[in-house]
Amino acid sequence: MSIKPPFTELEIKTQDTGFYKDNSLPIALISKGIMVLLVIWALVWPANANSTLGSWNWKLLEGFNSFYIVIVGLFAFFLAVVAILPQTGKRVMGRPGEGKEFSDFSWFSMMFGAGLGVGLMVFATAEPLGLWGSNPVVIAGEVAGNTQEAVQSGYRYTFLHYGFHAWAIYVVTGLSLAYYAYTRDMPLTIRSALTPLFGKFVNGFFGHVVDVLGVVATILGVSVTIGFGVSQFIDGVYAISGMEWMMDMSGDAPAPGKVGLLAGLFTIMGLSIISAVSGVGRGVKYLSNLNLVLSIILLLTFVVFGSFFFAMSTYVSALLDYILHFVSLSFGAYGPQSAAEFAGALPDAAKPMADELFSGATNAWGAWAGSDGFDTFKSGLEGAAAELDDATLAAVYEVGNQGRQFGWQAGWTTFYWAWWIAFSPFVGLFLARISRGRTVREFIVGCVIAPSLVCFAWMTILGGTAIDLELTGGAEGAIVGASNTAKLFVTLGQMIDGPLLAALTVMCVVLIMTFLVTSADSGILVMNTIMSGGSQETGIKHRIVWGLVLTAVIGTLLMAAGDNNPMDALKNAMIIGALPFTMVMGLMMLSLAKALYRDGKREKHAEAQPAVAE
Repeated sequence: MSIKPPFTELEIKTQDTGFYKDNSLPIALISKGIMVLLVIWALVWPANANSTLGSWNWKLLEGFNSFYIVIVGLFAFFLAVVAILPQTGKRVMGRPGEGKEFSDFSWFSMMFGAGLGVGLMVFATAEPLGLWGSNPVVIAGEVAGNTQEAVQSGYRYTFLHYGFHAWAIYVVTGLSLAYYAYTRDMPLTIRSALTPLFGKFVNGFFGHVVDVLGVVATILGVSVTIGFGVSQFIDGVYAISGMEWMMDMSGDAPAPGKVGLLAGLFTIMGLSIISAVSGVGRGVKYLSNLNLVLSIILLLTFVVFGSFFFAMSTYVSALLDYILHFVSLSFGAYGPQSAAEFAGALPDAAKPMADELFSGATNAWGAWAGSDGFDTFKSGLEGAAAELDDATLAAVYEVGNQGRQFGWQAGWTTFYWAWWIAFSPFVGLFLARISRGRTVREFIVGCVIAPSLVCFAWMTILGGTAIDLELTGGAEGAIVGASNTAKLFVTLGQMIDGPLLAALTVMCVVLIMTFLVTSADSGILVMNTIMSGGSQETGIKHRIVWGLVLTAVIGTLLMAAGDNNPMDALKNAMIIGALPFTMVMGLMMLSLAKALYRDGKREKHAEAQPAVAE
C-alpha cells in the first residue's frame, strides 16, 4: 500500500512590482499596521498604554501561567525523544551529499550571539544574584535568601531559565523550519511548519495570520532584548565616562535615564541597520565571530581574577541538582490563590484578620526571614495581626505558599518562557537559516546541550564570583545593591582596578554593542524573510524600514513606562504578544512529530519496493 507524499505545494503570493516587490502584501501590511497602532498608542496615550498593558499581562498570567510552564516542559522532552530515536536523529536536513554551509565555529558563534548573547551579558551576574536572594525554596521558608544555603536553589532556577528548556524553545521552531526547508524544499517561513497538519489550508488567510504572529512575536521579543542590552550599554558608558546626563541619579543607585536610553537606542539601531544591509554572510557572521572571541576574553578574566574554584564546584553541584529536579521543574506549575481560598485554610486565630494577612503572606517578593534573621513577613504586620504568636504566623505563612509560588513563577519563569517564545521565531528561523546539511540529532545536541553548558559556565563563573564576593564580605552589598544592568561592571570593580579595569570595561561595552547589533540585525533579516515568503535574499529598503519600525516600538514603549521601570511596558507587551505564538509552537511540535513519523513510513515503504519486485 503506497503512502501519500507530503504536501509541499505552499503558495505565498508576493507582489511583482512596486515598493512591496517580492513581499507578501497581507503579511507586510497587517504586521506594520499592528506595530504602527502600538507605537501611536504608546506615543499619544502613554499612561493608558502602560496601565492597560500591565492589567492585560496580569490577567493573562492568571489564566495561562500553567500553560506556559507545561508546554515548555513538553518541548524539552519532545526534542530528547527525537534526538535519541535512531530513525529520526540520523536524518540529514539537506539534499543527499550536501555539505554544511558554515563551519562549526561560525555556526556556534552565530547561534550563541543570536540566542542568548545580550541576555548573558545582562544576567550573567544579575540572574544568580537575584535568585540567590529569592527563589521558590527561599519564599517557601526552607532557607534564608542571600546565604550559603540558598546558593544551590538559586542556581537550580538559574540553570532552568538559561538551560535546556530555554534552548528547547528555540530548537522546536528552528528544527521545524529547517526540516521542511531542506528536506522538502519549502519556503523558510513560519507557516511551512504547519503543513503536515493543515495542508493547503496554510496557503490562505490562516497562513498569513500564522506568519504575522511570528513577525509580531519577533519584534516584541527582540525589543525586550535590545531594551535590556541598551540599558547595560549605557551603564557601561557611564562607568567609562562618568557622564551623568545619561543616568537617573534619584534612586539608591544610578540607573540609566530615559534620555540615555534613547541615545543608546538610536546609536545601536543605526549600527544594526547598517549591519543588516550587509547580510548574514558578512555582517552577522563577522560580528558573531568577534562576539565569541571577546566573550572568551571576558570569561578568562573571571577565571584568573574571580572565584574560579567556587564557580566550578557550584557548576558541578548545580548541574546535578538541575538534572535531578528536571521533571518537577518542567511540569511543576502553580495557579493563583484567591483570598477566599487563603482565608478558608487559615488557623482559627488568624481568620478574623485574613484580609490584613493575605497580601503579606502571598507576596512573592518577601520572605519569612532575611539573611540576617530579620522576619520580613512579620515586619509588615500591624495591629492585632502583629500580636499573633510565632506558631500561628508560621502557619499563616505556610497557607500563603501557593500564592507566593504562583507570583514568583509568573514573575520569573513564565516571564522567561514568554521572552524565549517571543524570541523563537527570530532565533529559530535564524538557526534554520545557518544549519543546512546538519543531521537532526546534531542540530538538537548542538543547539540545546552545547550552548546550555556554555551558559551554565557563564552563570557560575561570573555570577558565582559576584556571590562569593558578597558571601566573603568583600563587596559589602555593593553588587546586590546595584541595578541589574550595572552588576557586571560593579563586580569587575570589586575584582580588579586601575588600567586593567578601564580596559575591560571598554571591552565589555564593545561586546554589549556587538551583541546588540547582532541580535537586532538578525531580527531585521528574519522579519524580512517571513515578509518575503521565505526568501533568504531580501531587499535593502525593507531591512531599513523594519529597523526603523523596531526602533520606534522600543523607543515609544520605553517612554510609555512613565516613572516606573522603563522596561515595564516592553515586558508586558512581549508577554501578551508571545501567547498566540506559544499556541502556534504547540501545533508546530505536533506537525513535526507527524512529519517525522510519516517520512519514516515512506522510507520503509520505498525500501520494501525493490525487495518485493525481486
